[in-house]
Amino acid sequence: MRNVNRVFFCKSLSLVFLVPSFTRSHLRFAYSSAVASSPARSIHCMATDSPIPQSTASFSSVSAGDGSVSVPPGDVAAVPASSASSAIDFLSLCTRLKTTPRAGWIKREVQNPESIADHMYRMGLMALISSDIPGVNRDKCMKMAIVHDIAEAIVGDITPSCGVSKEEKNRRETEALEHMCKLLGGGERAKEIADLWREYEANSSPEAKVVKDFDKLEMILQALEYEQEQGKDLDEFFQSTAGKFQTDIGKAWASEIASRRRKQH
Repeated sequence: MRNVNRVFFCKSLSLVFLVPSFTRSHLRFAYSSAVASSPARSIHCMATDSPIPQSTASFSSVSAGDGSVSVPPGDVAAVPASSASSAIDFLSLCTRLKTTPRAGWIKREVQNPESIADHMYRMGLMALISSDIPGVNRDKCMKMAIVHDIAEAIVGDITPSCGVSKEEKNRRETEALEHMCKLLGGGERAKEIADLWREYEANSSPEAKVVKDFDKLEMILQALEYEQEQGKDLDEFFQSTAGKFQTDIGKAWASEIASRRRKQH
């Protein structure tokens, strides 16, 4: 079947998201009237009219209701995780991470803004070059960095300015992750992705705390670079993260970024 891409533009919201047609019946989007009434906000939506691959249509995963996703062991054998078809379907969906710009930069009219994948990639590099921290698995941090925003391949980059509650954001992302785990075919790799995502969301491990800090660090470093390159005033990003770093490495790197910013001013 030929895929048909649709692009819609309106001026009611600031949310950037991607919703494949096969998830529309499961992902319900309800926006507040306050957000919808703002003429200064914009939305960029892309959807693909491609059906769920037949190989994954009968597979089922279960949400535990706490942001976690479990894959029933009895269903895993239906589609081997090593299936080339499942792998390419999954990777094709993930390409949207490469093409979806981060919503905060769009709202502030940054030229050629980074994509979600750009953001996650540099977070992975942060984990790679970081010093060993007692009690922290650096390899796990790298994996978590490239997984933490993976659901945005479907729901897009939902920011605080979008008028979506944390609970609703988590629900949408959980449903998106369930679909992605099914698309991958289940098994150990799908479970690993789901577990890493859940752990990050819950901030429930030393690795999650480090990666949460990397998330903020990458954002303010990017903000500094946009200020330098485009003459923007992006102070709000620095204010929103001030005092919120949980780890020594986060605090040290944030201090270095702030120091460099002071010198440029």
